[in-house]
Amino acid sequence: MVNISGFLLSYLKYGDNHAVLHCFTSENGYQSFFAKGIYSAKSKKKPYLFPLNLLNITISNSKVKRNVKSISNIELISGFSEMMGVKSSSPLFFVAEFLNNVLREEQKNPELFDAILKLQNEIFQNNITSYASFLFHFLIISGVSPLLKKGAYLNPETGIFGDEISHHLFDEQTSAIWKKFLTEDIYQIQLKRTDRNLFVDSLMVYFSYHFSEFRVPKSLEILRQVYE
Repeated sequence: MVNISGFLLSYLKYGDNHAVLHCFTSENGYQSFFAKGIYSAKSKKKPYLFPLNLLNITISNSKVKRNVKSISNIELISGFSEMMGVKSSSPLFFVAEFLNNVLREEQKNPELFDAILKLQNEIFQNNITSYASFLFHFLIISGVSPLLKKGAYLNPETGIFGDEISHHLFDEQTSAIWKKFLTEDIYQIQLKRTDRNLFVDSLMVYFSYHFSEFRVPKSLEILRQVYE
C-alpha cells in the first residue's frame, strides 16, 4: 500500500455510489483517483469531498500504470466542511477551480504544495484577502511575477512597469497594488472590496497572457456576489 497526501481540487460523481477525485499531491503533483463507494449509504467519507481539503489517500502498490488510481482508503488530514458560511467557503471553490484548470500537467512541486497549505491556514484565520494573495504567490512560484521598476503602470503582457498605460485595468491605482504585493508580506496586505475586485480582475488578465489556454474560473462571479 502507498499513502499519498493531496489537496482536493475537484471531483466528479461516477454512477450512484462512486467518484473520481482530482487532487494536487505532495508526491506526484496533479493526480486523479477513483473513490469506490464514497457515496454509498454506509460511507462516512462523503463530507471529505470539499474544496482544498487535505486528504491522506491510500492506494495499492500496483505496478500497472493507470491514469486514475483506485483508492483503498481515504482520511481527512485537515480541511473544511459544508458547515462553513458561504463567505468562508466561496474563496475555496474559486481557488480550487483555478488550480484544477492550471495544474493539469503539474508535476511534484513542494513549494506550491506548501503555498496551498499556507492559504488553507489563512482561510482558517478568516483572512478575506488571502485568495488574492495566493494568486499572486502562484505567479512568483511559476516564475512569471512582474519585475519591479520605477514606472507607474504595469504592462500585463511584458510584466514590466512603464510610464504609459498599456491596458485599461492596469491604471496607476491597480498598478500600485501590484507594487505593494511585490514589496510587502503578501498575507499581511488587506484590501477593501473594490480594490480587491480590481486586483483580482487584473490578475485574471495577467494569467491570460502568461498561461496558455487559461480560463477565468466560473466561480469568480459567485465569489463577487457573496462579497457584494
